[in-house]
Amino acid sequence: MWLTGPKFLFTTTSPETDTSLFSMIDPEEDIEVRPQVTSCATHTSSKELDTKRFERFSSWRSLTRAIARLVHITHSFKQDSGKSTCRGWHICVKPCSVQDLEKAKSILIHSVQAEAFSEELKCLQVGTVISKQSPLFNLSPYIDKSGLLRVGGRLSQANLGRDEQCPLILPGHCHITSLLIQHYHKQVAHQGRIFTEGALREAGFWIIGGKRRISSVIFQCLQCRRLRGKILTQKMSDLPPERLSMDPPFSYVGLDVFGPWMVTSRRTRGGQANSKRWAVLFTCMSTRAIHIEVIESMDSSSFINALRRFFAVRGPAKQLRSDCGTNFVGACKKLKMESVTEDRRVQEYLSDSGCSWVFNPPHSSHMGGSWERMIGVSRRILESMLQKLGPSKLSHEVLTTFMAEVTAIVNARPLVPVSTDPDAPFILTPATLLTQKTSAVPPPPGEFGERDLFIRQWRQVQSLANTFWNRWRKEYLATLQNRRKWQNESSNLQVGDVVLLKNIQAKRNDWPMGIVLETFPGRDGKVRKVEVKVVKDGSSKVFLRPISDVVLLLSAGTE
Repeated sequence: MWLTGPKFLFTTTSPETDTSLFSMIDPEEDIEVRPQVTSCATHTSSKELDTKRFERFSSWRSLTRAIARLVHITHSFKQDSGKSTCRGWHICVKPCSVQDLEKAKSILIHSVQAEAFSEELKCLQVGTVISKQSPLFNLSPYIDKSGLLRVGGRLSQANLGRDEQCPLILPGHCHITSLLIQHYHKQVAHQGRIFTEGALREAGFWIIGGKRRISSVIFQCLQCRRLRGKILTQKMSDLPPERLSMDPPFSYVGLDVFGPWMVTSRRTRGGQANSKRWAVLFTCMSTRAIHIEVIESMDSSSFINALRRFFAVRGPAKQLRSDCGTNFVGACKKLKMESVTEDRRVQEYLSDSGCSWVFNPPHSSHMGGSWERMIGVSRRILESMLQKLGPSKLSHEVLTTFMAEVTAIVNARPLVPVSTDPDAPFILTPATLLTQKTSAVPPPPGEFGERDLFIRQWRQVQSLANTFWNRWRKEYLATLQNRRKWQNESSNLQVGDVVLLKNIQAKRNDWPMGIVLETFPGRDGKVRKVEVKVVKDGSSKVFLRPISDVVLLLSAGTE
């Protein structure tokens, strides 16, 4: 007889020895319940059917309630038609009883044990010793009255419940075990392995290789990744060509704005009027020299004036690189500069200067470390100067003078460790190339005329420049070889990955979730920035972010 129902198929079988999942529901009726297959004539072994039955469920609660419903339906076939409203096949609206849930739990555990520990069960049934290679050998297992396999340890005299004294044994690599771990992991509010393992042991379950299995399930927990997932990292990329070129100083420039400082703008009858000042730091990508210009506001107009002064003093640049500050973006548009990114070909500057502008992704200050480091050094030097002066005496003229002195101090720093060799007194500094002076030495004694002014001067200048670049190539470039951090390669993000977008202005529970729309691999094929689509309040936005601002929740390749 065939009885059909949602997702399941009921059939009567002959009273044979059967360890199938649902043969335990009611042995007197010999009713077997199995998942519906495409053809009634297709027969599969019970071992294969058990795996297919379980994998369709994603939680322990839904699985036990589904089995409890089947237990209730099988019992309803024996009910007297005049005494109960639950007769035959029906969709019952009554809640599952505790007895049905306990019966469903026993059915599931019995099926898993029969599939995973078939050899051990046979040995215990015939009274032989379990093999020493069995993972159950040290547990002294026994079969209880319900036919379930339990741990026969040394706690029989302890004042504990039966489940804690003799826990049920479960295999580690099993879908039922994973559902149980997920269930008790949620009960302990997504805490770590120790909390979850304690809850499982208290509930009466002993999992073979439990520590490793629990850690694996917690690692894949989506909620735990949302609460405590680590920010993604990738192996440090190779240095860009701009850092390794031997072009003239300030051909490739990185820049940023720092500040502000309160300066006295004018004297009034009531005291003095104060205003703010900022500073733009330009750093040469290859020689590591800096140039600082003071600006009066953070708008594009003030920055353009600082840029014009920089070009007038240091000469035109081939490329500018900065973050996505609003004043930088606005200046780039007003100056009609072509904005490019690392993964595209550098296009020529549309104006006469032939300069292009490269913007780093938003929220990626680590990608501008070459000038962020210089800003930190300049701040510390300036703080030492301002401490002697006092804030009340700081004016625009004084601040400009201090910035010039800061520039001189930073440019006079050694690029490589100072040698203790007396035969090599020359110190490699950015100022050596900028000023063509190794030190402030007094003029040589003697009388010289105008005709001696240009004798061999160009040869001396060229020799000093060649000395700088030779030492720069041999000594300084070698210090850039090592990767001080981010040394390990990580898997690349893929289109379709679900990520959590970091927002330092909000709590972690309020960080939005998004999906990766596009990835931007570097020259080495590693993805370090992505486009993320976030949907909030019915509207969608696309953000360009570095991988250091995202947390991977679910990979697109995960089934």
